[in-house]
Amino acid sequence: MRSHELTLGRSFAVVFDHGDDFFTALADFCRDNGVRQGYIPGFIAGFSQVQIVGTCDKLDDPNAPVWTKVHLTNVEALGGGTLAYDETNDRVAPHIHVSVGLKEHGATGHTSHLLGAEVQFLTEMLIIEVAAPQMHRVRQPDLYDVPLLRFGSNSE
Repeated sequence: MRSHELTLGRSFAVVFDHGDDFFTALADFCRDNGVRQGYIPGFIAGFSQVQIVGTCDKLDDPNAPVWTKVHLTNVEALGGGTLAYDETNDRVAPHIHVSVGLKEHGATGHTSHLLGAEVQFLTEMLIIEVAAPQMHRVRQPDLYDVPLLRFGSNSE
């Protein structure tokens, strides 16, 4: 377990517009406002299409992460996540999970890691900037190379 006291920065209410690519709009917001790290305590969204992590195939290693995607359309979503800074690529690296309901299938639900989405009607989100410490992700070779959140300098 790791923890670190956070020094919070600014708080934002962000609204994405119909037709926006979710991750492009999020990256544009972060760049335009100088947000390099933070957390998203929650958002509500309608997505015309969404890609989340998942599979229907038998897993060779049930403990390993799943890297394939499931495509869903016409969903309502509730999500949250973290924003860490990727110095190598000079961009914010979001880690967002969502629960989505398929509107035309009795709101049948799916929950997983968000890989991509196109906004349908709206996305309304809160973003809380973290001023300190630095937040970044470090790949963990002994855990299937999963990038895990770390606090402080990249060397820690």
